Order: sequence, then structure tokens, then C-alpha cells
Amino acid sequence: MILASASSGRETWPSWVLLVATVLVSGLFITGPVLRRRYPLAWWLLLGFPATALRVMYTWRALMAGCGLAVSRRPALTVVSGLVGNGAPPPQPRVPRRGLVRPTAGGFWLLVRLLPGQVPEDFVKAAPAMAEDWQVHAVRVTSWKPGTVRVAASVCDPLAAPRVPKQRGPGHLLRVAVGVLETGTAWVLDLRRIPHWLIVGATRSGKSTLINALVAGLAPQPVALVGVDCKGGMELSLYEPRLSALATNREQAVQLLTALVDLTLDRMTVCRAARVRNIWGLPDTERPVPVVVIVDEIAELFLVANRNEKDEAQAAGTALIRLAQLGAALGVFLVVAGQRVGSDLGPGVTALRAQLGGRVCHRVADPGTAEMALGDLNPDALKAAQAITPEQAGTAVLASGDGWERARSHLITEAEAEAVAAEYTHLTPVLSELHVEAQ
Repeated sequence: MILASASSGRETWPSWVLLVATVLVSGLFITGPVLRRRYPLAWWLLLGFPATALRVMYTWRALMAGCGLAVSRRPALTVVSGLVGNGAPPPQPRVPRRGLVRPTAGGFWLLVRLLPGQVPEDFVKAAPAMAEDWQVHAVRVTSWKPGTVRVAASVCDPLAAPRVPKQRGPGHLLRVAVGVLETGTAWVLDLRRIPHWLIVGATRSGKSTLINALVAGLAPQPVALVGVDCKGGMELSLYEPRLSALATNREQAVQLLTALVDLTLDRMTVCRAARVRNIWGLPDTERPVPVVVIVDEIAELFLVANRNEKDEAQAAGTALIRLAQLGAALGVFLVVAGQRVGSDLGPGVTALRAQLGGRVCHRVADPGTAEMALGDLNPDALKAAQAITPEQAGTAVLASGDGWERARSHLITEAEAEAVAAEYTHLTPVLSELHVEAQ
């Protein structure tokens, strides 16, 4: 009798497990719409990702064959299969080997090992077909290492309504979350890692919004902010209470940039005397304050109408190039912005561009500006930037030596910009050597 009860318990145990699993799955599907609306990340990890991963695994072989990424077996094997197998179907073609499908906050990624003769560009061309087949927003293919590509998918468009959590406190020095990447992760500008940036964009493309987000994130930090706005200070004057210096015309800009070069050389002397290679090797009590120089509308510095203006433009360009060459190690960082940046502004612009390792390109009015911003880094990034439409204000392509991404900046209104400047006025460092005379 005891044996019979034990046997009965063992028989009912799988039934209970199946019943509980069925109830849990049914509950998840019933509450799915509410869960997706209120807790999208939880919905994706519990329901969306498992279903999508199964779809990827189920359709992989047919998708590779349909995209021309499968390779037929050798003809001899096909003949032998027919003879030995009595007319059996020939062996299936080889398809690229797929790794595990791994979830992200807004999608998934996997690694694919290429077959002999294949190149990453073959998979780049197949990306739209993958997105359609897997029913996701977009698929992006990048090289991972020789012979392997990384396939990353976004289920929805995170750039449609970027949500970046508000920064609490000063955060990491010279590191600011300014928006969201296409992958759904935060778009972080880290000046310690990439010290100098070029930002281009036409009117109402989102360039000013990005600068507002950057300055608003830097304002609570122990850094000096310096502005060069040769349009009479129309843009950067919002932050004037938080700026250690502001130049509003080209003559003032030359004075300020020359003073910054002298400041950089002084810091070089300090580092040399302390036998360190940069200011970060100095003790905290002796380390000079980092300086972030924001240049708005770079074309105003380089456009000339007469000989005197030409000399000023050359002086400003030379100072900027020297700051870009020396500043990273000595705590001086450049953020150069403009609606139009091209070689027609003079050789100084091209030389400066080469020193700005980080690039951000919004929608631009002429292809030459996009080419100047991204053409020397990545042709795929250039194509993505040229595809940005006027309706996608704030959307940009950012590129560096590490690769490229699509992103969208967090909206900072003019009222918010003024409020940030007023709130952190007390943190403005006084740098007497950067005094600019009114013109």
C-alpha cells in the first residue's frame, strides 16, 4: 500500500509541474499588454525575447538560404547521396554558424561565424531582410573579429521618445549622459576617453539641444566652462552665469583662445616639474581645474572678408589646433559645433578636424558637411547620417575610432538651460588669465 502511494505521487508530480507552468505562462500572456505598457523591460525579458529568440532559431537556415548566405555542398557529395541513398534528397547547404541569442534592454544580439569566401558586407546587405523576417525594428551588422560578425537587433525604435534618467549629483568627472543610443542604452559623452568632439547640424536639427544637454550635465561638476560664440553670444549666453569666460566676436575669440594656449603651456611646465605626463598624475590638491571649451558656429571664426579678418581667422584656427594637440593631457577639452563645416573654410578647418576624434552629425544642409564630419572615419556612418530626415530632429550619428552609432539627444529647453546656469553659478571657477576685454 505504501509502495502504491509513492508510485502514485511520482506519477502526479509531472502533472503538477505542467499545471503550474501552464498557469504561469497563461498569466503572463493575459497580463502581457499591461506589463508591456508599465514595465517594458520586464515584458521583453519574460515574453518578448523568448518568442523572438525562438523565431530566430526556427527561421535561421531558410533566412540564410534566401539571402544568398548559404553555401551548397560539393557536387560529388550530391551525386553520392543520390546513388547510396536510392534517390534520397541531397545534403542541405551549409549555413553560417550562429551563436547564442543574447538579450539586451531593447533587443538582442548574436555572433555569426562566416563561411569561407564570405565577408561582413554580405551580412550588412542582408540586414533589412533579417529585420523583416524576425519582425523587429532594425538589424545592424558589425565586424566582431576576423571571420565573425555581430548581429544586433532593436525590437522598437528607442530614438522615437528617448528617456534618459536625470543625473543626480555631479556624477563621474567629465562624463555626461546626453541622450539615448539606438541600442536603448544611454548615450554618454566621456571627455576623459574621447577629449575633443566635432558636432555638426543644420538649423533645427538638434545641434543646440545636444550642446544644452552637454553643458547642463557638466554644470554640476568641478570644471570650468568656456564659450566661444561669434554670433554675438546668441546661443551660449544662456549659460553665461556658469561660464568662466565668453567670447562673442572673432576678436574676443582670438584673445580667449590665445590665453587658453598660454594656460595649457603653463600646465605643461607644472607637469614637467612634477615629472608626470598629464594633470591626472598630479596630487588632487595640485591638479588644475579641467577646462571645457565650447565653440559654437565654427564657420564664423574662419569666414573672412578682408586681409585683417584673414589674419584673425588664421590666429584663431592655429590656437584651436594647438589646443586640440596639447589639451587632452593638460585638462583642456574642445567641443566644436557648426551648421556647415567644409574645406572651403580654409586648410585650418581640415587640420582641426583631424584632431577631433569624436564626431556627431545631425541632419545637414549639404553633403560636404557630412563628408567632413564622418567621411574619414566610416562610410557606413556617412550613409546613415545622410538618411536622417527633417522629421527626426535630435537624431544624429556619432562616430569615433571605436565605431559608430545612431543616437538622439535628451531635450533641454532654454528655460531649463537658464535654470541650470543659475543653480550652479557658485561652482564657476575664476580663471583670471582668461579675461576677455569687451569690444
